[in-house]
Amino acid sequence: MHKQKPATPRFIPGLKLSKLFYEKEVRPILDRDFPKLRYSAALIGWGSEVLGFDTPLSRDHHWGPRVLLFLSRADYTNLHEKINRTLSLNLPYDFMGYSTSYSQPGSNGVRHPVRINRGPVNHMINIYTTRSFFKARLGIVPAQKLSVADWLSFPQQRLLELTSGAVYHDGLAELEKIRERLSYYPREVWLYMLAAQWKKISQEEAFVGRAGDVGDELGSRVVAARIVRELMRLSFLMERKYVPYSKWFGKAFGKLEIAKELVRPLKEVLQARSWTNREKWLSRAYSSFAQQHNALQITKPLSTEVSNYFQRPYAVIHADRFAEAIRKALRHPELKTIEVGVGSIDQFTDSTTLIENPTLGRKLRTIYTAAKHEE
Repeated sequence: MHKQKPATPRFIPGLKLSKLFYEKEVRPILDRDFPKLRYSAALIGWGSEVLGFDTPLSRDHHWGPRVLLFLSRADYTNLHEKINRTLSLNLPYDFMGYSTSYSQPGSNGVRHPVRINRGPVNHMINIYTTRSFFKARLGIVPAQKLSVADWLSFPQQRLLELTSGAVYHDGLAELEKIRERLSYYPREVWLYMLAAQWKKISQEEAFVGRAGDVGDELGSRVVAARIVRELMRLSFLMERKYVPYSKWFGKAFGKLEIAKELVRPLKEVLQARSWTNREKWLSRAYSSFAQQHNALQITKPLSTEVSNYFQRPYAVIHADRFAEAIRKALRHPELKTIEVGVGSIDQFTDSTTLIENPTLGRKLRTIYTAAKHEE
C-alpha cells in the first residue's frame, strides 16, 4: 500500500538520498516479497550525483530517489518484470520530499520527476544483469581478461562513472570485484598514456611564442589554452585519477594534490595579455610538472628547467624528452610497438559522439594494430 508523504524537499546529495531510499524503502520491499533473492544494489554508471558533483540545479532531470538493481541471469529472466511491478505498487509517492515517480524517457533517454497521488509509481529502479550493464556501458564484459586495446579504447568518463558512486549491497559478489578491476589502468598502460600525454604537449609547446611573435595574439591564446588543458589532463594521469568530461573537468582538477601549486600559474596563462607573460607562467607550470615527473621515479631524473626551442627564443620544457624516456621504460611488448603519439581514445579525440558510443569506441581498437612504432 502506498505511503503518502509531504513534499518539502531540501537538497541532499543524490548518493546519500538514494542510499537512504534503498535502505528505507526498496530493501524492505525486496526482503518481504522476495526473501530468497540474491541481488546487488548500487548507484553507478551516470549522473552528476555518481561523481559527487550534483547541486540543487541537478534536480530538474534524471535525479532523485533511484537505485540500480542487479540480478543473476536466471532471476532476471524469471523475476525482473515481477520485481518491477511489485516496486511500482508498493513504493511511496515521494521520499524525503522528492517524487519517486518519473516521466517516460525522452528521445535522449532523460526522465523528469513527476508528482502523482494515485496509481503505480513509474520509478527509476533500473534492473539489469551485471553482464548486460557493463556490456552496455563499455561494450565489453570486464569479467574477461582485458587487452591493451580494450584499456586504451575505454573512455575515461565511462571508467570514472563505473568506479565512482556507491554499492549499497553486493549479494551477487560481482560488482565490487569488477569495480576493483577497473579502478585504474594497469601500470604499463598508464606509462604508455603518460608518454602519449607528454608527446601531445611537445607538439604545440613552441607555438605560444611563435604565434605571438608574429602578431597572432588570438592564435597564441588558443594554443596556450590547449596546452593548459593538456597539462591538466597530465595531472590526472600523474595522480592516477580518471578524467571526467568537460563539465566537471575544472572541478575535479581542483581536488588533485598538484592543483594546490598549479591553479594560479594556469589561470595566469589564460589571463595573460601578452605572449611573453603567457610564456612566463607556462614556464613556471612546466617546471612544476617536470618535478612531479621526477617524483614518480619512473625514469631517471630529467632537467626541470625550460630552455629555448632550438635556436628560437621560445621557452619550452622539451616535453618530447619525457615522452621518449617513458617509452623506453615500457616493458609490455605490445605497448612498445604502438606509436606514442596515438595515446588512448581520449587522447586522440574529444568527440562526444565517439566517446559516448561503446560500439564506435570498440571499432577504434583497430587503430592500435595499425599504429606501429618504427625504431
